Amino acid sequence: FFFLFSTAILDLMPAKILLSAACIGALALGVDAGFTGIGGAAPKRGAKPVKKAAKKPVARKPVAKKAPVKKAVVRSAGGFSPASDIGVTPPLGLFDPLNLLARGPEVYRRSQELEIKHGRLAMAATLGVIVTEAGIRLPGYLSISEDIKFADQPGTLDGAYFGTPLAGWVQIVAFIAALDVAVFRQDPSNDPGDVVQDLPINWVRYDDPETKAFKLNAERNNGRA
Repeated sequence: FFFLFSTAILDLMPAKILLSAACIGALALGVDAGFTGIGGAAPKRGAKPVKKAAKKPVARKPVAKKAPVKKAVVRSAGGFSPASDIGVTPPLGLFDPLNLLARGPEVYRRSQELEIKHGRLAMAATLGVIVTEAGIRLPGYLSISEDIKFADQPGTLDGAYFGTPLAGWVQIVAFIAALDVAVFRQDPSNDPGDVVQDLPINWVRYDDPETKAFKLNAERNNGRA
């Protein structure tokens, strides 16, 4: 009966009234759902944001720096040291284009001795050219058989070389060889070039290591020049 009565009432009500009633009912349901939690819970107001705890910086352990390892200067039997050897001077430094050092310390020691001897002979020859050009000459004959006097000897390099007879050159070479072998012998226990030994010669000695190194380097460089 109730169902039939309701149906009759709905048939008698205009369509606009029914539409309005349906809208009001839907609005009521929406409002009720907003308050009762239907369709999703409303966000809570007044909730304080949770603060994340700041991470404490991890203390790094100081890393101990290793001291640079200094390489010891290796000295060979001949006293050779690339860092402090006599003759290793700017701008060339250690100049060995033929790689002679690879042949060993004994060969290097012999090369040192030969360089010093040749350098001293070269410096003496240069001084001889300067003195001869200055007009200072020995008295007498250079060669009696060829009637050549010392006064006739030219002071130029080519003049001295070609103006001296072959026999004169043989005497010069023999005299220097005798001095090298018998008088100025190189003792292996001494430094290269120290050939005076016990001879009664006023050989200059330097007690200061820096002064001595400077003088020896000057002699080596002058001989090379």
